[in-house]
Amino acid sequence: MSGVAGLKEYIREIPYQSADYPKELKALSNAPETLYGVGDISLLQTRKFTVVGSRRTTAAALKLGGEVCKELSKSFTLVTGVADGGDTAVVEGVLQGSGRVICVLAGGFSSLPQGNFSLLKKVAERGLLLSPHAWDTPARSFSYEYRNALLAALGEGALVLGAGDKSGALITAKYAEKLKKKIFAFPYPPNSFAGSGCNALIKKGGYLTESAADILEKFGVEQSADAPKMIALSADEEKLFSVLREMGEAHIAELSARSGIPTFKAVALLSALCVKGAVVALGGNRFSAV
Repeated sequence: MSGVAGLKEYIREIPYQSADYPKELKALSNAPETLYGVGDISLLQTRKFTVVGSRRTTAAALKLGGEVCKELSKSFTLVTGVADGGDTAVVEGVLQGSGRVICVLAGGFSSLPQGNFSLLKKVAERGLLLSPHAWDTPARSFSYEYRNALLAALGEGALVLGAGDKSGALITAKYAEKLKKKIFAFPYPPNSFAGSGCNALIKKGGYLTESAADILEKFGVEQSADAPKMIALSADEEKLFSVLREMGEAHIAELSARSGIPTFKAVALLSALCVKGAVVALGGNRFSAV
């Protein structure tokens, strides 16, 4: 399977009448007559949960999203797309966990993104690549909305990692809401361009989500005993981290002024916090809490 063309011989057809066809899609009036899959088709019969995010999802949300998806994958098969940004974070997180992930394409397999192929190849090996279209069907603008509707239908609920006002991730949330699914979203600071859509979902009744536990408890699923433990921080690290959490993201000069910690010392503390996974560097001496 050296390239996209190499997938062709592995594609399996899943007709509507097949026992492998997911029952969630049969409830749709416009369900695909045939699905095409490469990978573990049995995942279509497991409990599924949808996670999406825009290409402009912040680095901090991507990191947290990967950790949340790794934990969620122990209880659900996660369903997402094949784009950069949020979709990629979902896949990378799940591959560090159970590997149970379904990536749904907007077009046929010939339109699979070349730039993401090495990662999607791992999905084909451990999870499932799925398309509602024949091999040579191009991905058109309207087919993305149809794909988003399928994403919403497949999952018992949907989590949005990041979304601006007009993000495609919000279309998935819209369809999930129509299907009476539970909607979850990461919170963002006020006036955040990358997260304004998430904040809007929370205002409308979506569940504010900061960890996998926030989702699992809504479905009556107990979190596994090996869930990540709290990170041990020194007093100065805790002080700086608390300020950064309050600000959302900030330049090191702002952090130093707000916390009262000298800049030279803040540099070392932030480096330690990055190593511990509590903080992510955004570039340009800006940081965000995870």
